[in-house]
Amino acid sequence: MRRPGVIPVLASAAALLLAAGCSSGDGQGPFNRRPSTPGPEKSGSDGDSPPKGGPSSSPSSSAPAAPAKGSVKVDRTLTTKLDSPWGIAPLPDGNLLVSSRDTGKVFKVDADSGKKTEVGSVAGVSPGGEGGLLGLAISPDYGSNPMVYAYFTTASDNRIARMSYDDKRPTGSQLSAPDTVFKGIPKGAIHNGGRIAFGPDKMLYVGTGDSGDRSLAQDQESLGGKILRMTPEGEPAHGNPEADSVVYSYGHRNVQGLAWDTDKRLWASEFGQDTWDELNQIEPGKNYGWPDAEGKAGKEGFVDPVEQWKPEDASPSGIAYAKGSIWMAGLRGERLWRIPLDGTRSAGKPQSFLDGKYGRLRTVVATDDGRLWVTTSNTDGRKKPGAEDDRILRLEIS
Repeated sequence: MRRPGVIPVLASAAALLLAAGCSSGDGQGPFNRRPSTPGPEKSGSDGDSPPKGGPSSSPSSSAPAAPAKGSVKVDRTLTTKLDSPWGIAPLPDGNLLVSSRDTGKVFKVDADSGKKTEVGSVAGVSPGGEGGLLGLAISPDYGSNPMVYAYFTTASDNRIARMSYDDKRPTGSQLSAPDTVFKGIPKGAIHNGGRIAFGPDKMLYVGTGDSGDRSLAQDQESLGGKILRMTPEGEPAHGNPEADSVVYSYGHRNVQGLAWDTDKRLWASEFGQDTWDELNQIEPGKNYGWPDAEGKAGKEGFVDPVEQWKPEDASPSGIAYAKGSIWMAGLRGERLWRIPLDGTRSAGKPQSFLDGKYGRLRTVVATDDGRLWVTTSNTDGRKKPGAEDDRILRLEIS
């Protein structure tokens, strides 16, 4: 099997409308196209060049360096009392689709009133540990083809499915049955990855975890501990390091944040183990070191992170790019980090905001007007939630 995890997807509309946070080798061989079976947890808690519109390996940038210092102000609490929110997908009208990890439900949150409406449940979700209904994304051609993509844990794996969305249907029944486009990503009680996003090239990027088996990150026959890049139908995208593989980069422990800067470079956040969490600038085919390197190890054959943090200060999940900086949510760190950029380098020391004020932070989404949406994650089983948890905050930033 030369294209791992791919499920044939029919092109007809009928086929698309079928009924129904984390614990704290330089192998350069060809990427094998067969997924491995996940092993047990071993630790605790058609071309070679990047595609047009994909990330660049050049340190040059068309954007000026961000100011060394920035600011954050919470100007609104949009909504409260969310249950285990994980992914957010902004709709073209500005409203938000929000996934609930532990219930398998998707809600629409009105961006003006904050009103929550259940749009549907994703059949097949099997929540447990850090698994469940995780990342959400909407199709690049949503205006003409309103599809919602979801990354979720089943009884046997992590997978990606898409569903048509029609808000004219009755409340709770606005999503079609999930149409699986990719499966076979290793699952575990921890390190399920889960972030998905469509890039500037309209390809789907996927962050996966090692599912507690650290050997998978360097195993090029496994989909675990990787960043994947595929077409909206789940096929290997043109321009991947290997033409018939979805693997884009490897040597990752648990990727839960993906974002692109002004120059279409891909950035990813990375959960470390006991030593260093990371912010990486992702280049196709490169090895990011786990488990043989953690943080700025300076080892030959591995790419060092642009920035690193102690896990107690970060344990990063979602990231967003806005106003020249990467904004990174911290779970264990209970803060929002700002990393000002100058091309592929930091333009200054990372700054933290909201330290401990709202608890664990999960997802960050940039708005069209230069603000941020940020979700808390205090109902995920790692912290005693407050009466208003979980919530979505709107931030003014500079």
